[in-house]
Amino acid sequence: MHGDLKKLQGTWWMLTLEMEGQQYPAGGSKIVIRGDRFVSLNMGAEYEGSVRIDESQSPKTFDLLFEKGPEKGNKSLGIYELDGDRWRLCLGLTGKRRPTKFAAEKGTGHALETLERESAAETPAPIDEKAAPVPELEGEWQMVSCMQDGQPIDAGFRKSARRVFRGNGTTLFAGKAVFMKSRFTVDASQSPHAIDYHDLRQHGIYRVENGTLHTAMAGVGAPRPADFTATPGDGRTVSQWSRKS
Repeated sequence: MHGDLKKLQGTWWMLTLEMEGQQYPAGGSKIVIRGDRFVSLNMGAEYEGSVRIDESQSPKTFDLLFEKGPEKGNKSLGIYELDGDRWRLCLGLTGKRRPTKFAAEKGTGHALETLERESAAETPAPIDEKAAPVPELEGEWQMVSCMQDGQPIDAGFRKSARRVFRGNGTTLFAGKAVFMKSRFTVDASQSPHAIDYHDLRQHGIYRVENGTLHTAMAGVGAPRPADFTATPGDGRTVSQWSRKS
């Protein structure tokens, strides 16, 4: 093993995700590369298969051949850039042509991702759903609205998204599929209350008013927000959720 394939070995956290001109929550999604094999996690389903790269091309090419998961038998053709511990990837969704530039405009069928290498200190502990709950958060919430990096999130995702808090764990569903999950802790002594998604490396704030949960989460590894606003380029996810009875 040599070249970029050797450099890509390990776990990569997704920092940003854009598909068809729309921003999507990226925290918690990751790709694991071992040898010429990949596994992608917390992207609505678990995908597994083989990787092929060609460093002689400009831009360099990166192909995923799916062998397990919903896309079994399909492949995605992509391009990539690798700069130390930062990896930028533009993929054609399965059945689409290879991108020629790092962009994911509406109608292209492309996904643009930025990933960062995981350090050994970030290996997560398991979720304990029997841990003492946070009463004001415990239960299921339906997404009402969401701004990602200053832009409204895709309407189809918003309508299907729901978040469940159980013990010290929280899970985000897109329809019936698990989109991401994490351990969390809160600090109610702060105003607004602080909340941390430990396995997603996200720090945030929240408040609950009249049956509505308001959250503002920083981008992966970024400082905690001070308010519930989102502007282009800040990497924040600001959302409102209605408690489901």
